[in-house]
Amino acid sequence: MSVNFSLTDEQKEIQLLARDFAKNEIAPVAEHYDKTHEYPWPVIKKAQEMGLTCMNVPEKYGGLGLSLFEEVLVGEELAWGCSGISTAIAVNGLAALPILIAGNEEQKMEYGGRLAEGQMAAYCATEPEAGSDVAGIKTTAKKVGDHYILNGNKMFITGGTVADFYTVFAYTDPSVRYKGMSCFIVDRNWDGVSVGKPFDKMGQHASDTAEVIFEDVKVPATHLLGQEGMGFLIAMKVFDRSRPGTAAGALGLSRRALDESIQYAKERMTFGKPLWQHQTIGHMIADMAMDLEAARLLVWKSAWAVDAGVQNTTAAAFAKAFAADTAVKIATNAVQVFGGYGYMAEYPVEKLMRDSKIYQIYEGTSQIQREIVVRELFRK
Repeated sequence: MSVNFSLTDEQKEIQLLARDFAKNEIAPVAEHYDKTHEYPWPVIKKAQEMGLTCMNVPEKYGGLGLSLFEEVLVGEELAWGCSGISTAIAVNGLAALPILIAGNEEQKMEYGGRLAEGQMAAYCATEPEAGSDVAGIKTTAKKVGDHYILNGNKMFITGGTVADFYTVFAYTDPSVRYKGMSCFIVDRNWDGVSVGKPFDKMGQHASDTAEVIFEDVKVPATHLLGQEGMGFLIAMKVFDRSRPGTAAGALGLSRRALDESIQYAKERMTFGKPLWQHQTIGHMIADMAMDLEAARLLVWKSAWAVDAGVQNTTAAAFAKAFAADTAVKIATNAVQVFGGYGYMAEYPVEKLMRDSKIYQIYEGTSQIQREIVVRELFRK
């Protein structure tokens, strides 16, 4: 049969490695970093030692060289421990994608190697007035001799405060709109690069999010990725590869919420019997499990398509929207299962509910995913 839902022995080993890391290194400190908003450097350092911060970087550049399917297996496990910490671990993978998609051999070798050596990176596309509308960015890069002068503000940049370099989208020719967008590698220590303080967010406190400002930054022409005008295409290709991974994080959070709900429903006694034996609660948990399984299949298919060389734009939108909406639904229902205790910060489901909401927003909102699906359906 050509369809196979079983994992290979190697994939099972990778999954177990990530599961043990989440259980032993992430989950025990998740509450601490949620409350302190500190960046989880001790966990990041351990993840770096295992290669988890550059999973998609090919082995010849120093990374693990995992397939996207293997990445989503790992991503679900890490997010089970804490979606904020798992986002901090995975941010390098997103920043590396433009380089892996459009970079030349020299660029891949240098910056893939820097990630493998423990450096951090961030992906800079979103701006104060351009989120879902990538083509609406205002940042410009004007060619002057053998370099570009970069000016603009990037907003809500995950990993912005800890990054050693950025992959930045800017217009080299604003007159032709999205066809004039380009992408650059920009080092943090260059003159004119500054970073704001981390934003105080609703959830995922262990992952920093900040504004990154570029003021007359002199970018060597050698740091252009691909050619001028390729930026929008690069960004769209990044989304096809990044959205399955983001959706996998939503899976991990959903699974944690389900696990916590099952455990609590076993222990909590009401009206003389365990909570799960009340049909209203038992059916709620059953729905949580069904939605999680459906979401996982969509995520797996969207990642498999990339590895198989199949266009996955629609599949990625399916996965991202459904997994994100499912995470919010399951986390909210987990709070309901816990009742009054679920609303208290000392119980884990309160954090899960706060952490879940961002999945419906970043990497393209749930509404944008539906717009993509409509576009692709009617294009056909």
